[in-house]
This record gives sequence, C-alpha cells and structure tokens, in this order.
Amino acid sequence: MKNVLITGCSSGFGLDTARHFLERGWNVIATMRTPRQDALPRSTRLRVLPLDVTDPQSIADAVEAAGPIDVLVNNAGIGVLNALEGTSMDIARAVFETNTLGTIAMTRAVLPQFRERQAGRIVNVTSSVTLKPLPLLSVYTASKAAINAFTESLALELQPFNVQVNLVLPGRAPGTAFGDNARSRMQNGVPEAYASFAQSILAQAQQSSEITLSQDVADAVWRAVNDPSCPLRIPAGADAVAVAEAL
Repeated sequence: MKNVLITGCSSGFGLDTARHFLERGWNVIATMRTPRQDALPRSTRLRVLPLDVTDPQSIADAVEAAGPIDVLVNNAGIGVLNALEGTSMDIARAVFETNTLGTIAMTRAVLPQFRERQAGRIVNVTSSVTLKPLPLLSVYTASKAAINAFTESLALELQPFNVQVNLVLPGRAPGTAFGDNARSRMQNGVPEAYASFAQSILAQAQQSSEITLSQDVADAVWRAVNDPSCPLRIPAGADAVAVAEAL
C-alpha cells in the first residue's frame, strides 16, 4: 500500500485530493497548519499532521513523523488579488514564502528517500494563470510561474533516479476559502487609480461559466501519480483545459 503526503489539506483542492486518494485505498498523510481531525473521514489509513511549509522545523518534524513517502503533492498555497501598487512587499514576500519557497523546501525534504529508493512521484499544484496571465494577480502569478520553471528543470534532474515530477494547473475556483483569503490580502483595498479597472475585471470573472472544481484537481493529481505516460503539465478544470488547448 502506497503513502501520499499532501500539503494544504484543510480545504479546497488539498482536502478533496486527500479524500480521493483515501477512497482508492492509499495511506494518506494530510497536512495543514492547524490540524482538523474532522476534515476527512475516519480511517486507519489516514494521518493528519501539522505542517507550516514556511517553517523549516515544521517541515522536518512532519517528514519524520510521516515515515516512508511514495508521493509528495505540493498543494499548499496562498493567493493575493490586487494591483501591484496595492500589494505591500510584506504580502509579496509571504506569497513567495508559501507558494514558491515552501514547495522547494518540501521537495528538498523528501528527495533523499526518493533518490535512495530510485522511486517516487512529486506533483506541484500551480495555476492556469501562468499560461494566460490575468491582471491583479501579478505577484501570485510570479510565485506560481517560478514553480513551473522549477518543476520543469527538476524533472530532468531527477530522471536518472526514476523520480517523476509533474505540474497540475487548476483554473478559477470561485467560492473556495482560497479565493476569499486572496481578497482579504487586499489590505486597504485596491488603489483608487485602479478601482474602476479592478471592478470591470472582477465582473468579467464572475460572468465566466467555465470554472474549476476541487474534484477536477483531485482527478488531475491522481492521473499525474498513476499514469506514467501523462504530460508534465496537466490542466485541471474546464477553464484551465480551454486555456491550455488555445496555446
């Protein structure tokens, strides 16, 4: 029976991905900053561990507690929705600390066991905005685009050790805690000079009928882990697939 460690499982993509693997007989190590034992069904194959991907000691403790890992899913992430002029450097650093450096740090933490066993899978969850950039998301997009480049290079680096690396690129998922948190980082709101522009962009987004569901992401992660012939980049969600096909 294989073991998958998934970051960011308190809600949304991570929660549904953990549930997806659990329902298919895997041992699941679901991690989150503040563990919620009620977030997932009770199972002898489930462990919920605390993990802050921006804290080196928290990473070391979680990986040690997890034991042997066959698959790492780097899903933990935070968003920010604002014009660049309305985004403080503290917010920008926080986004990169979680989305970019947190993914890199988690990957470094599990690589020794993958390399020694000559086996392992890493799936990095980024975003379809890295394929088709959108306004008000410059900092967020940059943090995820960095992981795209990181993943593509790492995939080549790990080929000699039989370690597969993939990207899952979700589209827009309205109504999730992720989206609400991204808006909360507007701090004092969108700068006045950008207000009308921002309103029109947000209105257009709400009118779009193509969205991404958490299950779309879970399905894409499952494919990345279980289909050796799948491409390095896997769009997840109707909107993400449409963007990828238009390139």
